Amino acid sequence: MITRRAFLDQAVRGSAVLALTPVLGQHLLAEKKGQRGPATRIMRLDGDWLFGGNFDAAAMAPGFNDGGFMRVDLPHCVTPLSWQDWKPESWEKVWMYRRHFRLPKEFRGLRVFLQFDGVMVGATPHVNGHAMAAHLGGYLPFEYEIGSALQGENVLAVEVDSRWSDVPPEGSAKGPVRVDYLEPGGIYRPVRLKAVPHVFIRDVFAKPVQVLDASRRVDVICTLDADPAPNGKVEVEAALEDGGRVLARTRQAVQLGEAGKTEVKLSLAGLGNVELWDVDHPRLYEMITTLLVDGRPVHDYRVRFGFRDARFEMNGFYLNGRRLQIFGLNRHQYYPYVGGAMPARVQRKDAEILRHEMNCNMVRCSHYPQSEDFLDACDELGMMVWEETPGWGYLGDAPWKELLVRDVGEMIVRDRNHPSIVIWGVRANESANDVELYRRTTALAKSLDDSRPDSGSMTPGSRKNWKETWHEDVFAYDDYHSEPDGTVGIEEPVEGVPYFLTEAVGQFSYPEHKGFHNIYRRGGDLGIQVQQAIWHAQAHSRAANNPRICGVIAWCGFEYPSLVNPYRAVKYPGVCDLFRIPKLGSTFYRAQGDPQDGAAIEPNFYWDFGAQSPHGPGKHVAIFSTCDRLEIFVDGKAHATLEPDTANYAHLKHAPFFTDLEFADARPEVLRIDGYARGKLVLTRSFSADHSRDRFECEADDAEIAGDGSDATRVVCRVVDHFGANRAFGEGTVQFELKGPGVVVGDNPLNLTEAGGAAAVWIKGVAGKAGTIRVTARHSTLGVQTIEVRAGRPALTIDFN
Repeated sequence: MITRRAFLDQAVRGSAVLALTPVLGQHLLAEKKGQRGPATRIMRLDGDWLFGGNFDAAAMAPGFNDGGFMRVDLPHCVTPLSWQDWKPESWEKVWMYRRHFRLPKEFRGLRVFLQFDGVMVGATPHVNGHAMAAHLGGYLPFEYEIGSALQGENVLAVEVDSRWSDVPPEGSAKGPVRVDYLEPGGIYRPVRLKAVPHVFIRDVFAKPVQVLDASRRVDVICTLDADPAPNGKVEVEAALEDGGRVLARTRQAVQLGEAGKTEVKLSLAGLGNVELWDVDHPRLYEMITTLLVDGRPVHDYRVRFGFRDARFEMNGFYLNGRRLQIFGLNRHQYYPYVGGAMPARVQRKDAEILRHEMNCNMVRCSHYPQSEDFLDACDELGMMVWEETPGWGYLGDAPWKELLVRDVGEMIVRDRNHPSIVIWGVRANESANDVELYRRTTALAKSLDDSRPDSGSMTPGSRKNWKETWHEDVFAYDDYHSEPDGTVGIEEPVEGVPYFLTEAVGQFSYPEHKGFHNIYRRGGDLGIQVQQAIWHAQAHSRAANNPRICGVIAWCGFEYPSLVNPYRAVKYPGVCDLFRIPKLGSTFYRAQGDPQDGAAIEPNFYWDFGAQSPHGPGKHVAIFSTCDRLEIFVDGKAHATLEPDTANYAHLKHAPFFTDLEFADARPEVLRIDGYARGKLVLTRSFSADHSRDRFECEADDAEIAGDGSDATRVVCRVVDHFGANRAFGEGTVQFELKGPGVVVGDNPLNLTEAGGAAAVWIKGVAGKAGTIRVTARHSTLGVQTIEVRAGRPALTIDFN
């Protein structure tokens, strides 16, 4: 499998190692030696920004005195946030950023583009006082050709409009309460300069064809951009590579009669020996496309992709010819403290949690295109992806719909080389049927990528007349109904089309409950917390009982900020909290892995005798496990022998176990669970009810980060029993002291009581500084923990070919 760091330029996708060097105060990137043609020159503009707060038109002029501005690095959020109580009025303003840079000499004579990966929600850049066209929309990249505006010393000023705007998913007159996620403003994804020759390769789509046949091939659809068109003989070469080894190559002559864009199609056949990308074997390859003029390579473009066949059929979902039950969760990209403004490492961590800790084989990017760093990780980890256009239940006027169509096209062009993406969502989430609009988005999707099906999540209201008004490939339904007994209900699939569930369980349907906005909160009602995992297990098992249902992507992976039925501006349907720390709801998912990867025992309760559980966990409590037998011991005495409940959960990979752990007249101290597989003891877990031995635990995700001002790692703080299990309703505050080249991103002090005993901050490096970051975390009653994170300096080498 090819592994790589995420490239900063959309046009340079592959496994080439990027090198960093300070060049006149900037970071300039180039690819390693040995390429066929000149690399695209990339200059990162993530560091050394000046942020001036509320907008002043005078600040767009190059000579403006910005000495009083605050120095910031990207990704950046315009306003400080906690992890709850977010207030849209704090960011719904127009803001200003400035960036000084010197154009590297290696960029001279080339076409230069300014590229933004994402600005929330609108941006108008000014280059040396020249205003660029305003861009509206927060989830997809945009660029400007700026060579004519550049000089030796340059000022980039950006007007960032974070007000509620007429752009998907926004637009409703009701404002932020109309969309079930909040969108803090800022330049929250990377920015760069890209320099290319006057004729260059703008885009490449490597599309595998007839993947399950020995005659499989890959069609290479290449877009050339010329200004002006070259005089010599123009050719395009495509080479399929595996770790630098060429597996196949073809070359084709191209006629470029005039300036502008030209599409070229090449095919590489005879690829019967390539390995397929699969959830258990995510095999990746590179396609290197080279532009030659008179036999001389002038530009190349690398994409990473995989060969796989994904089909939604009437009797289920098939990956590479075998039926695979979809087992997944939805994901929002928003984080505590900074909204969406987290760097690549943190975005990738979400994919690792969902794939390896939650055992998901699919994730839905709800409800917008998400960071390519996240998608890169899904490619590498073997996690399938549903990606959808920005939207949430609302359809605006004609200009709004034009932006929706634009977003569908730009999403597909950006992401169609990711093998993890198996379906496109071309409808605004849970929106009403609009026949004309969705015929346009479906046709556009097919024109840009006919190798994947399309769909869009439907609700009961839009399902009623679906035969007349629906025309996508796969019927995706958000099923939130319950049976009369309060258990999860699963609707019968609609007739005649592939069918699966894009949402289930959620937050507020099982049952209707006073204060339902508080459901599943770690610091909330314990009786409701323990129901979450049971309802998720019911949803997956009952859906799998019907072979017509391809599977379930349940709601949802992580908590998220919202004003729709919130508790202190946070929604709590995540099986992990906003800090990405697993809750009781995750116990089901954590025990659905392959036992060969390690046994799991996950009690769906706290071993505690507190105010909400004075007699212990209770009757008929669940334990999720990959084992086939559990032995339960209470204070060393045998209590029960358990077998999985396959009668009621017949269609799960691992059915739950149930036992009685209610103690009316005693308060035992230690619970021990021994797990057996095929008669052999494979795992033992113990839990303590003795609060006097509780301790404070603090752990970082990573031992090292880059000292670039952007990279960061999470530090999780928890109150645990003396065996290391989360303590129910752990209390106290944590004060952080930091020494070394880093900063704390988060609340300081951090209130664990409000978070239910577990929370996190992030540690970020300082641009250009290397060394050891020493973090001392002092709990108000349980002592001190110290962690160290190394901030590494970027490599100081550069090559230009």
